[in-house]
Amino acid sequence: MIAFLSWYLLITLLGWLTFPLVYRLFPALADRGYTLSRAAGLLIWGYIFWLFTSLGLTQNTIGGIIFALLILAGLSLSSFFFQDSRIENRKSEIINWFKSNLRLILTVEVLFLAAFAFLAFLRAGNPELDGTERPMELMLINAILRSPTFPPHDSWLSGYAISYYYFGYVLTALLAKLTGLAGSLAQNLMTSLIFALAALGAYGILYNLLAIWESGIGNRKSENRLPAPGSRTIFSALLAPLFLLLVSNLGGFLEVLHTKGIFWPSDLQPSAFNFWKWLDIKELSDAPTQPYQWMPNRYLWWWRASRVISDFDLMRRAQEVIDEFPFFSFLLGDLHPHVLAIPFNLLSVALALNLFLGGFRGETNLFGLRLKISKAGFLASALTLGGLAFLNMWDILPGAAMVMGAYILLRVREEGWSWKRLEDVFALGLPLGFSAVLLYLPFYFGFSSQAGGILPNLINPTRGAQLWVMFAPFFVPLLAYLAYLIFAEKRTGNWSLSLLLVIGLTLLLWGFSWLIGWLAFLREPAFAQSYLAQQGVADVAELFRAAMSRRFASIGGLLTLLALLVPALAFLIVDHRPQTIDDKESTVSRQPSTNVLHPSSFILLLILLGSLLVMAPEFVFLRDQFGWRMNTIFKFYYQAWLLWSLAAAFGTAVLLQKLRRAWDWLFRVGIFLLLFMSLTYPALAIPTKTNNLRPALGWTLDDFNRIRRENPDEAAAIEWLKSAPDGVILESVGGSYTAYARISTYTGLPTLLGWPGHESQWRGGSDPQGTRQDDVKLLYSTSNWQTALAILKKYNVRYVYIGGLERSTYPVQEDKFRRYLKQIFQLGEITIYEVP
Repeated sequence: MIAFLSWYLLITLLGWLTFPLVYRLFPALADRGYTLSRAAGLLIWGYIFWLFTSLGLTQNTIGGIIFALLILAGLSLSSFFFQDSRIENRKSEIINWFKSNLRLILTVEVLFLAAFAFLAFLRAGNPELDGTERPMELMLINAILRSPTFPPHDSWLSGYAISYYYFGYVLTALLAKLTGLAGSLAQNLMTSLIFALAALGAYGILYNLLAIWESGIGNRKSENRLPAPGSRTIFSALLAPLFLLLVSNLGGFLEVLHTKGIFWPSDLQPSAFNFWKWLDIKELSDAPTQPYQWMPNRYLWWWRASRVISDFDLMRRAQEVIDEFPFFSFLLGDLHPHVLAIPFNLLSVALALNLFLGGFRGETNLFGLRLKISKAGFLASALTLGGLAFLNMWDILPGAAMVMGAYILLRVREEGWSWKRLEDVFALGLPLGFSAVLLYLPFYFGFSSQAGGILPNLINPTRGAQLWVMFAPFFVPLLAYLAYLIFAEKRTGNWSLSLLLVIGLTLLLWGFSWLIGWLAFLREPAFAQSYLAQQGVADVAELFRAAMSRRFASIGGLLTLLALLVPALAFLIVDHRPQTIDDKESTVSRQPSTNVLHPSSFILLLILLGSLLVMAPEFVFLRDQFGWRMNTIFKFYYQAWLLWSLAAAFGTAVLLQKLRRAWDWLFRVGIFLLLFMSLTYPALAIPTKTNNLRPALGWTLDDFNRIRRENPDEAAAIEWLKSAPDGVILESVGGSYTAYARISTYTGLPTLLGWPGHESQWRGGSDPQGTRQDDVKLLYSTSNWQTALAILKKYNVRYVYIGGLERSTYPVQEDKFRRYLKQIFQLGEITIYEVP
């Protein structure tokens, strides 16, 4: 409880401290960045601390953390007392804004506390960090806590720095170090905090969009001033965190139907149509166990919701595909980069919205270029986009596309559509990308990746039924909103050009996938023949026929995406040329096109980018160690979920207010049923994961209590090592997703080799590991002291750890250690030796 309160107060104070800075940065937003101030403050604070520590100007200490916070405070206070020729007193303006927006402020504070407490409660019910990627994440946190400077050492590969996008773990360690918390507690608290920050970010974006829509865009006298929105907007904006964080795919609802035996053919009609076989989702296509019941009872049933997309090669061998969504991630408790980046992705969307509304008007001279964006806007965008790459490299593409898309819409509002818009993309995109990399340059010096180019997806289109299982909670309100724009608002659109562009893009992606496939066949003929044999086809012609047959048989997924892309693009590319008027001095001034300024244009951009993210892995994927599109779908669908959730929430809020008569009731009933189906998953998964609110460890956020209960001797050894001087520790080596590397994980001390598979992923191969795994085995099992000593010196080992796992893994010859090394810890079967 004390740990929770300390983080709550710290982040709340950080948000208030940062608000004057974001108030100045977001003049076009109704909330002036208040909902984003916590995330923005954490990003800036963490960046200053990381940069100064990486450059050797400060150390990774509480003093360095406080010094970075003081710099942030100075920047914010200078904004608070900033004098602008257009504003008589910035301080008075901020105070007046607070007085005018007390209902918003109260709502935001309640939402933050409620979201933080809710997820902390959920994590306290299942705080274990011993499965999936959680040990890896804990290792990164503890390694950063233990490293005196940056880049932090890799606790799973001694002598090397971390080769991963680790900024989110720097932010976690920063908060943990300042509040004096262990990494095993901080990890669960950070998961809860990310949930709360995401709730605020989503709420703020929808609030600002609805504020523009509610104000009556055509009657506005200024793009940069909005009246305080009413209670309806404050309440309706809660739809955004609901859609983003709680709404889930239909996997949970289908589990209920399946467990109850609904749609499963009876024994009397075995030849009847089998819905579950047709749907073809793993395990749901198997017969349900009897007796039928409403509560899913299959082992790890809740896990299946993250695997509703099924891929098979031409021989019907399954190829696993990951399709996580936010609530699944928070339920699982994986503090992975894609989760850590959520609030900062929302920050980039908010920056794009502010840019779209003209909040970054001005010019920046950079590298001889005159950019149509203010210096503050350019720097904020570069800092945020660069931070996204450092948080989760996959997010830089959609984040940059969001900002650039908003910039293009701004330029369209000013000058209309022309080929100059393409020039605008490069004029801003290149210096912005360069600056985003430059700001985080120390990170790139030590970073390597497993990514190895682009590969074609020739044989696995996504079936429409499975895509709807994944995204139905968004497809329904998005398609309904687009229909509303077409038939109710009678929005004009360039339909012929949009259809031409979308079909052209689809054919281009399809052709490109076969082109790179053909080039791969030419360059690697032996591999090509092996691939054809694996697929059970004789030649490329037969592969092409089989692939095309599959694509047409599974056309529903692509058609759904086209139904979103065509109208979204048609409305965006219609030519709204700016009007011109002569003022009293006979000069021409441009007036904004209200169609382009209307918030629906920004929503269309969200729909467009989300659709492109989902469409991309229909044809191509990023090459990695898995060899198919599993990871690309995972990362791209996650981003699409974020963008579509915001758009769906806006569409739902608007339609609930604008539809009349039968259409109103039809939509309300449809949304109610959809929310019921999509909220079935969290409603049933929470009691499953918390043992019906009776957790085995009791209510705690600290996973280390599990170690204390399961192995108190080892817990004591770990706590002793946490306070011991730094040094390399020897422990047993084994596979990923096991208890191996547990000592380095919990202490932050570097070991010779942790999880070999993960190290290979992070470094693009196993070369840096060398002979470490064999050397560890030899070191434990040899009785020759000289052989052991040579290995100890080779890796600069300071501590030799011998526990139950070491004894069960190797034939440990401990006599040599007893004879030549100093025993510094002994409890039960655990002994630790120190190398002099």
